[in-house]
Amino acid sequence: MTSLRPRRLRLLGLGVALALLATACGGGKGDGGTASGDDVGDPVRGGSVSYGLEAETGDGWCLQEAQLAISGIMVARSIYDTLTAPNAEGEYVPYLARSVDPNDDFTEWTITLRDGVTFHDGSDLTAEVVKNNLDAYRGQYEGRSPLLFVFVLDNIDTVEVTGDLEVTVTTKVPWVAFPAFLFSSGRLGISGQAQLDDAERCDSNLIGTGPFELQSWEKGRELIAEKNPDYWQEAPDGQPYPYLDELRFTPIVEAEQRVNALESGEIDLMHTSQAQAFLTLDDLAEEGIVDNRDSEDYAEVAFLQINTSKPPFDDVRIRRAMAMSIDRQDYREVITRGLFTMASGPYGPGSVGYLEDAGYPTQDLDGARALVAEYEAEKGPLPPITLQDTPDAGARETAVYYQQAFAEIGIDIELATVQQDKQIDNAISGEYDLTGFRNYPGGDPDELTVWFKSTSPANFSRIDDPEIDRLLDEGRSEPDPDARAAIYEEINRRFGSEAYSLWANWTTWRVSAQPTVHGYTLDTLPKLPDGSDPFPGLATGHPTQGLWVTSS
Repeated sequence: MTSLRPRRLRLLGLGVALALLATACGGGKGDGGTASGDDVGDPVRGGSVSYGLEAETGDGWCLQEAQLAISGIMVARSIYDTLTAPNAEGEYVPYLARSVDPNDDFTEWTITLRDGVTFHDGSDLTAEVVKNNLDAYRGQYEGRSPLLFVFVLDNIDTVEVTGDLEVTVTTKVPWVAFPAFLFSSGRLGISGQAQLDDAERCDSNLIGTGPFELQSWEKGRELIAEKNPDYWQEAPDGQPYPYLDELRFTPIVEAEQRVNALESGEIDLMHTSQAQAFLTLDDLAEEGIVDNRDSEDYAEVAFLQINTSKPPFDDVRIRRAMAMSIDRQDYREVITRGLFTMASGPYGPGSVGYLEDAGYPTQDLDGARALVAEYEAEKGPLPPITLQDTPDAGARETAVYYQQAFAEIGIDIELATVQQDKQIDNAISGEYDLTGFRNYPGGDPDELTVWFKSTSPANFSRIDDPEIDRLLDEGRSEPDPDARAAIYEEINRRFGSEAYSLWANWTTWRVSAQPTVHGYTLDTLPKLPDGSDPFPGLATGHPTQGLWVTSS
């Protein structure tokens, strides 16, 4: 089986495992263990599992046009397959593809597909369908109108069918990290032709090649997916994945309500990144009621996103003043209950570009007040400012914390609550001043270009910095690993000096489950098709084909 290893592209960084919460939180065994022990026996087939998600994906799963946060990605990864996927070593290896190979200067990539793969409607996976998908993602397919992916994939020049199972992609400039973009945090799944061409129901007519296929979706209540009996991946018992007959996804916005549902048996499995929920789940794990798996590997970052195109945030003095108002150690103790690591920039530990100290401002209340006073003396009183966040209790607590900290330096803000999908829509349209956000999961740093480039609509902070643009362009085409690292470290420092975002903590994700549920920890996750070990991060969800349930 061909993989990307001939080029040995370490596209996810150094693969550092941090295991912070293995000691900070009781109950689980950190990343990969279960509280009930390692001997869970062989997987068994059949049964149903209900998964509690942190939000509904109101806009659905017309993948080229969808706005997927982690809850939407969990569903997408169950219904669809991506062409590549990350493994434990931080490499993007072929997944739905059999191989992904570059030419010598990384301007042409040949994608060879697996033979015999079918979509849920019985149609074949062909090079033509994959070409149509890639064209749809990049805005070159009639009937599909993508928003963000037009810019994510704007370096693609042409996509051509060069064989029944072969697609050749040429790029405008050398694209070293192209295989990472074929995964795109689990968002770039391959849809069946019938869904791609469905003008009315593309968002709800889900047709993929994944381990589960859509049975029903009652928006805001439950999405039910049933086993794909013809799935292409074979389990160790010689039969196709998945093990489960049915997988149910239930959106429960409040973290504590998800925990209560798990404790009562209303749901079997859940995810959370909320500190207070961690503490409750630790207690439940000590009582043997749940098992926990935690991961800070390849973490995304929690931060306060700033609309830098709007006064007063178009002035670095106000951005730096806000950063200087925060006692980061106090924030860690109060908001993360002392559990999570404070972030230093957009590139997480283990990723290329990470710096322990990127020059981000430290607390200095007098200095912050002086910057605000200097701004107002020059430009007049600050305009009204609103901070948007979601209904989750932890999000509201964080918003109030910021409100009080900013008031200490003379910046008064109002708070507004919006649902998660509306929050994303507002970020895209620029209809916000400040908003609590969680983004930038660890991967190749080039994947974050779309969030920072001045010409991209996914640049939600509206950063317009020629120096960052220049460095992003250089990093995309630089094949030397050391030179690439230096480029992205310089971007990290630029974020520190300009305070384009107010960094909070690296996000630790936890998956908690009834002791009868298995197949989500590192020791029970399936290996990838090339035989490599599974990816340790949870920031973009986890595979579901290996889930199984026992009676006791």
